[in-house]
Amino acid sequence: MTAEETTSPPEAPDRAERAGHADRAEAPEGAVTPERAEAPEPGGPDGPAAPPSSVGWAVLGVVVVLVLGAATRFLDKNVSGWFEGSDLAKAIEYPIYAVVLGLLGNAVLTATGLRDRLAGGFRTEFFIKTGLVLLGASINLKVIVTAAGPAIVQGIVLITTVFLFTWWLGGRFGLDDKLRALLSAAVSICGVSAAIAAAGAVQAKREQLAYSASLVIAFALPSIFILPAAASALGLSPEVAGAWIGGNIDTTAAVTAAGTIVGEHALAVATIVKVTQNALIGVVVVLLTAWFAFRVERRPDAARPGLGELWRRFPKFVLGFVAASVIATWYLTTVAAAEGKAVIGVANDLRVWFLILAFVSIGLEFRVSALREAGWRPVVVFASATVVNVVVALGLAVLLFSGFTVA
Repeated sequence: MTAEETTSPPEAPDRAERAGHADRAEAPEGAVTPERAEAPEPGGPDGPAAPPSSVGWAVLGVVVVLVLGAATRFLDKNVSGWFEGSDLAKAIEYPIYAVVLGLLGNAVLTATGLRDRLAGGFRTEFFIKTGLVLLGASINLKVIVTAAGPAIVQGIVLITTVFLFTWWLGGRFGLDDKLRALLSAAVSICGVSAAIAAAGAVQAKREQLAYSASLVIAFALPSIFILPAAASALGLSPEVAGAWIGGNIDTTAAVTAAGTIVGEHALAVATIVKVTQNALIGVVVVLLTAWFAFRVERRPDAARPGLGELWRRFPKFVLGFVAASVIATWYLTTVAAAEGKAVIGVANDLRVWFLILAFVSIGLEFRVSALREAGWRPVVVFASATVVNVVVALGLAVLLFSGFTVA
């Protein structure tokens, strides 16, 4: 297989038929698309009136999500206290509880024949996009620019290297281009958040998003314990260990947990590195949108899609994410530190709630058939990319953060 065949998807007619053409507005059933995310809701001021029965079932679906979300929050707040002294109980984060409860609810609703009727209330895209916009409020761009020059270099080099490796390896294993994009974004940037952003850009199926999210969580949990232990065994300074953890672990929650285990300075650096990578989501989304619009889904005999097509595919919530970060950065310079911390704390709490509801919805929407269809190849690709991420992140952390101290 040539380099062109592994890095650039062939433009054969059968691929065009599978992926869909860039100049038509169709997308695979269940795809995460900008149009579907932004379409007027049935019964809304700009949408068609929905039958009362459909509205009623959708409301009941939302109620199910809220109940399971409340149960998730309850477990997240109390399990560590129930099993005091247990490192495992302390390490488990709310995404684990949310997805597990969502899957259990999925099983019950499927067995009772209610799942499809309630599916209108499982608003994964709305919940996750709202949560990601709120995430922007916790990213202080001033801190990144003034105190995290090495983190910016590390983020750019690491994301580029790991993304391209994952994309290449996924091609060698014959993975669908959209799944390759989700796995590449997830393992190279920031886990589930990046996978969701990529899903909107490439119009991936929800099943592919759920599968990618499951892999992220499965690999992130053991990393919370393995990386701090490895950093100690290697004799890394807290700053280098923090940079390694922040650049390697895929979820922000797991990064925080692992950084806390190493120490306060490690946590500070890990947070800066992870925040830097989070801020690069928008750049990767733009590149993915352009690649799929102009190359993957373009027919050889079709006209090149214009900027309008690029804008149509671009996930608009990314703009909200950036705007929230800019506003929060400005706001924190106008108020006292205590007041600013309290306000951002409220935004962070709301973000957690929306992300909990999103992960519950992912569990409720997940279909086991998607796992069987994907098979073992995505697991091998993700695991191999994780190993590369570990090695490259360690090298960059030692190179860029040796001698670096937290003020």
